[in-house]
Amino acid sequence: MIGKILSKAEQRSDLNKSDLVSLLSIEEPDQLQRLFDLADLIRRENVGDEIHLRGLVEFSNYCRKNCFYCGLRRSNCLLSRYRMEMDEILDTVQLAEALGYKTVVLQSGEDSYYTLERMLWLVKQIKQRHKLAITLSIGELPRHYYEQLFEAGADRYLLRFETSNPELYKRLHPDSRYEHRMAVLKWLKEIGYEVGSGVMIGLPGQTLEDLADDILAFKNLDLDMIGVGPYIAHPDTPIAGEQSGTVDMTLKVVALTRIVTKDTNIPATTALATLRPEDGREMALEAGANVLMPNVTPVKYRAMYELYPDKVCIDEGSNQCWHCTQRRIVSIGRQLGRGSGVSPHKTASPPAS
Repeated sequence: MIGKILSKAEQRSDLNKSDLVSLLSIEEPDQLQRLFDLADLIRRENVGDEIHLRGLVEFSNYCRKNCFYCGLRRSNCLLSRYRMEMDEILDTVQLAEALGYKTVVLQSGEDSYYTLERMLWLVKQIKQRHKLAITLSIGELPRHYYEQLFEAGADRYLLRFETSNPELYKRLHPDSRYEHRMAVLKWLKEIGYEVGSGVMIGLPGQTLEDLADDILAFKNLDLDMIGVGPYIAHPDTPIAGEQSGTVDMTLKVVALTRIVTKDTNIPATTALATLRPEDGREMALEAGANVLMPNVTPVKYRAMYELYPDKVCIDEGSNQCWHCTQRRIVSIGRQLGRGSGVSPHKTASPPAS
């Protein structure tokens, strides 16, 4: 049965939900390797051997939301909070460009301190000073905010939906609606952003059927980037005692995401590297991923941006992260991306080269 479905995938036939559930159930090492090899081949055929780097700037850990799995949730009184000043953010972006990054990802909790006016100023300043693609990851906003930020120069937006199961989403997000999250992703596409989203693997109550639906949702949403990482239990959240996700299941979802979506940009996530520091990123890159997001946040803040505990690389300076990342790329015979890694879905010229 599994062999027939793998053959179907190798023939580039579309996989249905039942096929995906079967492939997510694979445990036999030879079959797993066959799955990963196919994903790697499809990656090479569609997006090539370049690995694109995005410099991650985590500029605030304040958040108005209370998601049950997240260490930044507003009710976590044990977390020391920080906000980077605007000039400090700009200095960090300047460092990212000096190191060689072509894209910066400005990420925070949903922090109302950074008003539309402040974010517009920040985006415009970056565009005036640097030849960089800008990705924003700052949560749910009114539609006109997204429109104005895009007009100011933001190129990409990341907004994960975490699960395509509406009931599971509701259980984990007490102050966010699944229908609205999906509507926002459609707004972002309509406005013209390159749109990224993603899910966590191993959420409490998640099934293989849910994961199959997630993968099909990626395709239906026509996403430009898809982040797939394991759920890692945080001790200061309502679901602290739940079991974390696994490396093996995360890699299967990465591989199947590549097989189904073909030309999407897929990062090897920090969460996966946290569960397997020695080679988790390399394993994802050899199972279909083609993006890395090294951290350029000042070291003094990194431990406080605690989405989950024990995150890797929080003590490494930006220069160390840059050189470590390049060594990892070379170690698996791949090459550093030369441009900003514009989505293959976009026919326009890249925002930066």
